[in-house]
Amino acid sequence: MTHLDILSKLATKTDSKIVLLVMDGVGGIHTAERPETELELARIPNLNRLAKEGCCGRSMPVSYAITPGSGPGHLSLFGYDPLEPAYDIGRGVLEALGIDFKLEKSDIAARGNFCDVNAEGIITNRRAGRLPTDECIKLCKELQDSLPEMDGVKVFIMPVKEYRFALVLRGAGLSPAIADTDPQKEGFTPKDIEATEDTPAARRTVAILKKIAALYYKILKPRKTANSILLRGFSSHPGMPTFQELYKLTPAAIATYPLYRGVATLAGMDILKTGTEIADEFKTLEENWAKYDFFFMHIKKTDSYGEDGNSAGRIKVIEETDGQIPRLLALKPDVIAVAGDHSTPPPMKAHSWHPVPFLLRGKFCDADDVEAFTEGACNHGRLGMFPARAIMEMLLACAGKLQKYGA
Repeated sequence: MTHLDILSKLATKTDSKIVLLVMDGVGGIHTAERPETELELARIPNLNRLAKEGCCGRSMPVSYAITPGSGPGHLSLFGYDPLEPAYDIGRGVLEALGIDFKLEKSDIAARGNFCDVNAEGIITNRRAGRLPTDECIKLCKELQDSLPEMDGVKVFIMPVKEYRFALVLRGAGLSPAIADTDPQKEGFTPKDIEATEDTPAARRTVAILKKIAALYYKILKPRKTANSILLRGFSSHPGMPTFQELYKLTPAAIATYPLYRGVATLAGMDILKTGTEIADEFKTLEENWAKYDFFFMHIKKTDSYGEDGNSAGRIKVIEETDGQIPRLLALKPDVIAVAGDHSTPPPMKAHSWHPVPFLLRGKFCDADDVEAFTEGACNHGRLGMFPARAIMEMLLACAGKLQKYGA
């Protein structure tokens, strides 16, 4: 019996309400050049209040030194072990589901970036300068119209947000065993499309993808920006137990970016329509408060500014989120948790393996003596450093939603 099997037997339905507020990539690090993190520099009286009233620690998204992608980081927050093969879910599936594409079980999905390459084909900007979404929409339509089908396989290329798109292949005899073409760094050329296993299905998929890519490259090449593509996260729909099945919850997700809506969809959450601003997300929470007993709220730009090395922008987003906390408290949730799916320290301009500050506030959470929601303060919290996949069971327990285990 797995850990999730045990939780599903202990979980019970109650009227108590839980809010999991995820500030994407919120964890920072101290360096000689930047001795204070953004959480330490930001004015966050409301988050500090939650820390004082609750208990704190540092969560490990995957393991001690493994840097997680956004998908594994969120799966861990939702209680699924991202190191188990069953939950090794590719980015392509999450992107496709996140834009409400009706993914069939046999479809192969990939996440794509429009990128910039120079005359020698070397990547100069992996995100095409964060291409505006309306330009991404136009490019995807041009590419879609150029090739709706290849060798009996339907081809879908769909805008996601900014420079991101989703590519889906639909047909018989396909395989997701395809290596990423994205080297994840600038200064390199896109990798060749290759299979990661030698099977007829993988060989056929590679042949089709090479024809598709060749046409896309030809169409994009004359452009000054967004003149090439990168593909990663080839995958197919995994099927997995939902929050309803595991935790007896009626869950909803409030997120502005498609990937996070995608992973929430896999977990069985209702995806609530919301605006693009942080205040819009809290308004959506207020409007839907009576309908659900679990809310996943996602704040994206703490991560985006971390990837850009923009400390000032990151501080602004943290402070803006803090300013909305009184609206959350006015709803009187039984349990509030503030977490991150991973750290994205601005000095590194990338996701990192560093543990993430975490706070839990509820009637029965057993408060500690932490007085601020910062990395250093959370180091001294009673929760210590723990695997992020334990967060869901802590939320359930504090909300009175877990029965006793054993006699």
